[in-house]
Amino acid sequence: MSLAILFSPQGSQAVGMGRELAERSAAARAVFEEADATLGWAVSEACWTGPEDRLNDTRQTQPCLLTASVAAFRALGERVELRPELVAGHSVGEYAALVASGVLDLATALRLVSRRAALMADADGDGGMAAVLGLDRAAVQDVVDGVGRPTELVVANDNAPGQVVISGRLDCLAAVEEPMRAAGARRVVRLAVSGAFHSPLMAGVAEELADAFERERWRDATVPILSNVTAEPLVDAGRIRALLAEQVRSPVEWVRCVERMVAEGIDVAVECGPGSALSGMVKRIAPHVRTANVGDIAGLETAVAVVEGVAIAPASV
Repeated sequence: MSLAILFSPQGSQAVGMGRELAERSAAARAVFEEADATLGWAVSEACWTGPEDRLNDTRQTQPCLLTASVAAFRALGERVELRPELVAGHSVGEYAALVASGVLDLATALRLVSRRAALMADADGDGGMAAVLGLDRAAVQDVVDGVGRPTELVVANDNAPGQVVISGRLDCLAAVEEPMRAAGARRVVRLAVSGAFHSPLMAGVAEELADAFERERWRDATVPILSNVTAEPLVDAGRIRALLAEQVRSPVEWVRCVERMVAEGIDVAVECGPGSALSGMVKRIAPHVRTANVGDIAGLETAVAVVEGVAIAPASV
């Protein structure tokens, strides 16, 4: 078995996330306690009781997701010895991967994610994002190129075959909806975000994050982490820091990340955090890779079995 640990993206959040794990796992509970103490507000309460509109506020979503994801990882590590070959996270999930790989301690990651969340929440309100379903990246790129405004509309997330997210000015997003459908898209769905994330319009956010990064301590990774920007396995702290700043204005190359996992021999991927978004993407890109999700106790038990190599029914993986 060759294992990768994955960490959930924004959009995976749900009221109640992490509560069951914290009730049953001392390691998970300690993560929530540290988050509450570090940030000075009740991260645990926001995760466990919401309400939903509070949890969906980017300023709270991102630190809450980081906390719930690291708690899931620690709960799994409490039950079974983890020796991953790679770690990776999608967008904000990359910060949880940095904690798992020893690049950042949890308190530092929480501070940086809170800064990132505030900058993104305050981003230019004239931007947005939309998911294009049913077209591959090349077809989406052709339509985007037809708009002729490369700094104002881009492919932002290449998530899986037939699931591509675009990002840019609101007028550009509106202008490509009909051409996308004409090109064969099943749906074009606007996302509930406050700006054009993972696009050149986030250049100012990237620069402010780079400044914030310089004030924190970074370590070389103990486990290689796949960069969202380049899909390369990284160990060097300086290279990780530089690409993480670029991440917010660059596409999330998730398909390439999964392809790189496969090239590195990964055959088991465990997603730590609420939901199963990344596991679903992995299955669409590399169907042979066995997956599990640690978001609650049932998921934890399944993940322990998967990591230990116990045969279980495919429907529960």
